[in-house]
Amino acid sequence: MHISSENPQDEYGVQYHIACKPGDVARYVLMPGDPARVDIISSYWDERKEMAYHREFKTHTGRYKGVRISATSTGIGSPSAIIALEELARIGADTFIRVGSTGAIQENIEIGDLIISTAAVRLEGTSKEYVRVEYPASANYEVLLALIEAAENEGINYHVGITASTDSFYLGQGRPGFRGYEQSFSQRILNDLRRANVLNFEMEAAAIFTVSNIYGLRAGSIAVVFANRIKGEFEVVSQESVAKVANEAVRILADWDEEKERKNKKYIYPSLVQR
Repeated sequence: MHISSENPQDEYGVQYHIACKPGDVARYVLMPGDPARVDIISSYWDERKEMAYHREFKTHTGRYKGVRISATSTGIGSPSAIIALEELARIGADTFIRVGSTGAIQENIEIGDLIISTAAVRLEGTSKEYVRVEYPASANYEVLLALIEAAENEGINYHVGITASTDSFYLGQGRPGFRGYEQSFSQRILNDLRRANVLNFEMEAAAIFTVSNIYGLRAGSIAVVFANRIKGEFEVVSQESVAKVANEAVRILADWDEEKERKNKKYIYPSLVQR
């Protein structure tokens, strides 16, 4: 049986890359890059089941504090992250939280801190396949607020601000390439963005924000700091804090979504959820 080359899925709706079908994932999906981080995230759930593991795309679905939740790994970079988002949206997901690691470019940010992105500089190429470069890459405000509240609830040190998303871990983030290869732009990029009050480098948020906004979906991003580029520090620290906050943000979003439905409101606002 031939399947459509325009929308490659089988007769059951199983998506070509993520190998999941309608019903396999929740509306809320956490999106780490590393497949191993899916296991860390879902270890805090009340129940979990591996739904698929194909290429870099590992998916668990279960429940966290009674809320149905999924986590799908995306690999490194925006192209594969948007493949995952496209296919997850086709099978029912509508809220996405990037759960990653990052390098800070402000001196006051410590290794192990969390960074919650309000928006992202579109230095990656994937989002440019969807819309002109002037289109903003902004987080959904409800997801952003849920991440902030979750970080407060967990008592974890966090920062809120603008992220830069690149396609290159090396020259694109101001690191020299093989044998010290550099370009003038790569030598300037870190300090240029630091002076513009950008907080950090990573590789997926801008595309996830852009494509989610185009499709009317919700997206946010939270990352744990592995490096401070200004101080020259690097350490792969525990990812438990970022997993806890991301999970708790989903629980908060689910509560808010129920409250909106109960009160017949489209958007969350402070007095709507005041007790």
